[in-house]
Amino acid sequence: MPVAYLCDFDGTIAPDDIGARYVERFGTLPASERAALVERWRRGTIGSRALTLAECEGLRASEEDSLAFVRPFRLDPRFAPFVREARGRGDAVMVVSDGFDFYVRDHLDRAGLGDVPWAANHVRFTDDSVALEFPFQEGGCGHCGNCKAPHVRRYQALGYHAVMVGNGLSDRCGALAADRVLARGDLLEWCRAEQVPAEPFESFSDVADFGRRQPAGALTRRG
Repeated sequence: MPVAYLCDFDGTIAPDDIGARYVERFGTLPASERAALVERWRRGTIGSRALTLAECEGLRASEEDSLAFVRPFRLDPRFAPFVREARGRGDAVMVVSDGFDFYVRDHLDRAGLGDVPWAANHVRFTDDSVALEFPFQEGGCGHCGNCKAPHVRRYQALGYHAVMVGNGLSDRCGALAADRVLARGDLLEWCRAEQVPAEPFESFSDVADFGRRQPAGALTRRG
């Protein structure tokens, strides 16, 4: 049975959290208020959708300025080779992000990975203003901007073993739904605290190694 890798973007494919840096640069929310909101999100009293809406209230930036800001950030250089290797053996790779679509799309295109499927929250630029849309709500938890569990379940329904690859708390729903979890950072700490089985990784070299270690049909469904 083939494997589908559902890969987080900010902090995972891109080592830095581009979305967080973007709202820090162009948002108008005072740093202390933003820190308080992030802490509420970490405690689970608000979801990532509410957090994102609050962080972006009053945010003003043109598409040109936004792209100019995000383009200097880099992707893990081992991500593209991992994608080619995984697809070469019949596995699937999808990018699932609770960040913003304009930089996910742009970075993948410029890395020669424009055909990799992805899902993220939509930013609509109008003059110098920014409007947020959340197109991936169906079947989700109702609290995330882009809940990753429905993406996991879709691949499972297609006959894939689903592996969630992530680093942050926005990956929790995906981790709970996935058959296997590769985690680092806050996601790994959360998995350990909640007794969700997870294998640590540092880079996409480790993710590639994980794929090579799996004999055909070796992965089993959770539950």
